[in-house]
Amino acid sequence: DDRLARLERGQARVHATALAAGVLVQGITVVIVVAVAMALDAGSIATAVLALMSLVSFEPVLPLAAAGERLTGVLAAVRRLREIEAVPPAVPAPADPLPRPTGPLTVMVDDLVVRHGDRPALGGVSLTLTPGKRVAVVGPSGAGKSTLLSALMRTVDIVSGTITVNGADLRRISPDDARAMMTGLTQDPYVFQTTFRDNLRLAGPEADDADLDRAVREARLDAFADRAGWDVQLGEDGRTLSGGQIQRLALARALLYDPPVLLLDEPAEALDETTADALMADLLDATRGRTTLLVTHRLRGLEAVDEVVVLEDGLVVQRGTHAELVAADGYYRELWDAETMIRR
Repeated sequence: DDRLARLERGQARVHATALAAGVLVQGITVVIVVAVAMALDAGSIATAVLALMSLVSFEPVLPLAAAGERLTGVLAAVRRLREIEAVPPAVPAPADPLPRPTGPLTVMVDDLVVRHGDRPALGGVSLTLTPGKRVAVVGPSGAGKSTLLSALMRTVDIVSGTITVNGADLRRISPDDARAMMTGLTQDPYVFQTTFRDNLRLAGPEADDADLDRAVREARLDAFADRAGWDVQLGEDGRTLSGGQIQRLALARALLYDPPVLLLDEPAEALDETTADALMADLLDATRGRTTLLVTHRLRGLEAVDEVVVLEDGLVVQRGTHAELVAADGYYRELWDAETMIRR
């Protein structure tokens, strides 16, 4: 389109300017060397030095064209960052925020209502997360599972109902503090174009090598680290990693950050059956003893969690343990039967 064509023309101009500047500097250098050499004794040491300088002077000029191309990309990235910075927050911060609750956290969601425009996304959801408890939220697409996580992280506002953390209303806590207490793994984690080590350190800038190693082992990514090395470049969008490795990298980040409440949003989404099963098994093992809210459409392995909450059309239609829900009529057993049949 026209916008892409303009960007390409701009990049071409920058490249041409940088290349022309390099040629100009090289030409000026040659003229200076010739002029000085003519003024000196042709057999003197100074002439030889000037000849050597003329050769050396080309080295710092050669990268100018590549630098010009990189400059275009950097300026485009700066513009995008400014656009993001200009976007107003989805949820305004409270005028007089409460201090962030500390210690083991108990999160209570009571009759929570959230709307997307005129459509109710959650229509009165209630659940409780006590320290060390793991709760899985399952349901069809559009049931409100991810919206529940967004409400906990304060990226969508609450219409009615409450979320309290150790008795403090989450709306009275700053959104940044809310996300510091409750965060984790998203459906589409981002991998930066830098080293494996630096991608991990995003979650823990002060983490030492022992901390990094622990998180990688818990996420079952140690085999990759041993084979490829900690300083391997992961490429743009993690193109050197498989889908399962990207999810494990995101899990390692979450474990390294170690929030009081770990939120996991469809961690096995878009993975093949074998990879998804292995990831879910390792994830459930790594979260043992951690306060965790897991959103998933996969039921295999959920016998390990303390409670399963079934959402449909923004409402809680079932809750209980995996064994209780499999034994009862309802959506959960239907989904379990379908999943079991597919695996046969």
